[in-house]
Amino acid sequence: MTVTAAATVGRLARPLRKRSLLTFAICCAGLANAHAADALANDNSLSWHGITLYGTIDIGAQYESHGAPFSDFYTPASTNIVQKDSHESVVGLTGSNSSQTKVGLRGLEPIAGGWSGVFALETWFNPQAGQLSNSIKSLVVDNGLSPGQQTTNSDGASAGQAFQIAYVGMRSDTFGALTFGRQQNLVADGINALDPNRAAPAFSLLGASGTYAGAGSTEDKRLDSAAKYVLSYEDSVHVAALYKFNQSNASAGGSAVQANLGGQYAGLSVETYYSKIYDAVSASALSATQVAGLAKLGYSPSSSVAATISDNTTLAILAAYKLVPAPLTLYAGYEHIQFADPVHPVVAGSAGLGGYTLAYVNNAAYPNDRKLDVYWGGVRYSVLSQLDVVAAYYGYRQNAYGTGANAGCSTVASSTCSGSFRAYSLDATYRFTKRLDAYAGLMYSSVSDGVANGYLFFTTNINPTIGVRFSF
Repeated sequence: MTVTAAATVGRLARPLRKRSLLTFAICCAGLANAHAADALANDNSLSWHGITLYGTIDIGAQYESHGAPFSDFYTPASTNIVQKDSHESVVGLTGSNSSQTKVGLRGLEPIAGGWSGVFALETWFNPQAGQLSNSIKSLVVDNGLSPGQQTTNSDGASAGQAFQIAYVGMRSDTFGALTFGRQQNLVADGINALDPNRAAPAFSLLGASGTYAGAGSTEDKRLDSAAKYVLSYEDSVHVAALYKFNQSNASAGGSAVQANLGGQYAGLSVETYYSKIYDAVSASALSATQVAGLAKLGYSPSSSVAATISDNTTLAILAAYKLVPAPLTLYAGYEHIQFADPVHPVVAGSAGLGGYTLAYVNNAAYPNDRKLDVYWGGVRYSVLSQLDVVAAYYGYRQNAYGTGANAGCSTVASSTCSGSFRAYSLDATYRFTKRLDAYAGLMYSSVSDGVANGYLFFTTNINPTIGVRFSF
């Protein structure tokens, strides 16, 4: 299922989900957190006086044909898709293959006249290692190492924080829900609901890489200091808005604004999104040369990373169509992400996510705007009432955005050349009970041309995966 507190609400609010695909999307967006608490109270859940304890433990075994040794810190342990450091075949235990392993508290306190107070706190961890999820640390432990020496590493929104979700707010049956704190962004809400694999890291590009749910940067999949508002009308139309504060009135740097408009009619659900994020950070491990220069800068290699900064603009449309009475749902989506050099450059030495130091900063990575077109489609078929099978395709293509000798190039010579990524997945989930299920499947991925620049070893990967998931 989904990988955030708000998405878990959508999973647990079974009576609401049956009403429509749109209701499921709204639940994932966060409006239904209060409704879910009511549903849980009548479902033998761990609820007491409006406060519910919930969680998921997801662990399995995986083989990667071309990967890197699994990480104790990166959220799903393996990247699941081919990466620049993919240099050997690996096999072992991986966590959060189908959905994020987590534990959380959710609260609902009725006030009066249809108004209620709501809150959520959610902690993520890696079950195979018992560590708090910390994607940034997966980069730090590979500082100074060549790709052939590295373990699995990737940027992410988890940086060892105590809580990946932490918000409080108010909701009204009439006027919607308004929440404040660290929250999942709106584009991620939609992807969790309308990806055929519901953003499962082992079987979906959209789950394996947070870049797309993060509207350009995986660190922005969840946003600090964010206000989020969702309003629905008779389960047929809803709107949502999000604003991230940058704690300054002098510039737009570090702020974000998103909007969502969606609707449902006769089994068809459609969601549209706009996102603008300033000073988005894409972090990476330091090269050996950069590590050698840290002493002069006064930074520690155990808490420093490199960072590319950009202003990201995203437009997206997602859709699903449930065939009735056939137990079949079709999915499709398109996302256009445009990366530009930041209007407000970030200074080297700034504190990044989780307090890690951005020791080396690139504010000029995009001499021309990089344009990424992401697309996917798939089908979910309920073979039996307890068995779902999913087949899906994911891909993206980038333009040529370099200058000089690389202007208009379409080869592997530079990362600024045009290029593409493709992934195909097939997987199945069997539900033994409402709390325990098992899954099995695989995803094949490949890169070409400019997207394959820097891949020194392999440009393809396949990741057969099996596992079990327990939810409470």
